[in-house]
Amino acid sequence: MNTIEQVADIELIKAFQDGNTGAFETLIYRYKDKIFSSILFLVKDTHLAEDLFQDVFIKIIDTIQKKRYTEEGKFLPWALRISHNLCVDYFRKVKRSPTIKTSDEDKDIFDGILISEEAADTKIMQGQSYDRVRQMLDLLPEEQREIIVLRHFANMSFKEISEVTNCSINTALGRMRYGLINLRKMMAEKQIIL
Repeated sequence: MNTIEQVADIELIKAFQDGNTGAFETLIYRYKDKIFSSILFLVKDTHLAEDLFQDVFIKIIDTIQKKRYTEEGKFLPWALRISHNLCVDYFRKVKRSPTIKTSDEDKDIFDGILISEEAADTKIMQGQSYDRVRQMLDLLPEEQREIIVLRHFANMSFKEISEVTNCSINTALGRMRYGLINLRKMMAEKQIIL
């Protein structure tokens, strides 16, 4: 017998539709970090990200309870698409385009990423590496930066990234490639080793 943590997403969704709220809590726990990080990456404001995160799950709950969920086996990309769309809607409402900043003042993107418990010296080195990466990411074009963050910090597949960003898989791959080339050039120029 499987524990609830081993149950497939679609089974959890069906269990939630049948009244098992614990099944939905498992889904939230399973994906909250990735969804929150993707929202925070786009809006760059922790409080706004928290509000949008709640809106995302309200929309997800509403859709599932009304039995309109049709993305069998693709819960995370579907949830990320909802979060991406809500962020875009927010920026349309305030009539400004989303800017993605990763400067030292805006370290929030990394607040949503959990760092495992390790020795203090490892954490310090990891923190310095994140600072260097953050500074270099800030210098990349927005499209390249978005793909790199979604791929490496949200651990999304290129198929999921293409769905969330509404671009083809080849476009996402190309942006990733050019972003990494640009990062390597910056590292070589500054003689940075991560």
